[in-house]
Amino acid sequence: MNMEGKTWPFISTAWKFGDSISTDHISPGRYFHLRTNLPELTKHTLEDAREEYASNVKSGDFVVAGRNFGMGSSREHAAIMIKMSGAGAVVAKSFARIFYRNAINVGLPAIICNTDKIADKDQLSIDLELGKLKNETKGFELTFSPIPKEMMKILSEGGLVPYIKKYGDLKL
Repeated sequence: MNMEGKTWPFISTAWKFGDSISTDHISPGRYFHLRTNLPELTKHTLEDAREEYASNVKSGDFVVAGRNFGMGSSREHAAIMIKMSGAGAVVAKSFARIFYRNAINVGLPAIICNTDKIADKDQLSIDLELGKLKNETKGFELTFSPIPKEMMKILSEGGLVPYIKKYGDLKL
């Protein structure tokens, strides 16, 4: 799989967040008026959880969180904003079900993994198909359930819409 010229696995920086990061943390409601201007809205990604995230995230960086990431409303904008911010994936102990599905649908890998040993700014490499996350900074490896083949097909096309445009139907 490829993300903006990067072939998985690649090494990038972890942005660490805690438990219960809601869609309102990801996409603050006060910017609702920007929902039709995604580039402008993306400038406010995760602003209420870490103000410096949107202006400092680098292409391919990883959002790393605790339990119940993406809880709250079913706003698809939350997953889109994280992807548009440049994040290569979200790694969390658990996800709100609708956020997880929205992430896959927009082409953002969502990885369920124990994140306790990962610190902010650790360098990570992730292999989605093998289910391996390596902490290059601390020298250990974690395993997770590999992304199912059906979801990998969607991710490899950049999301569900590009997949359907290419293949004409969901032929998984």
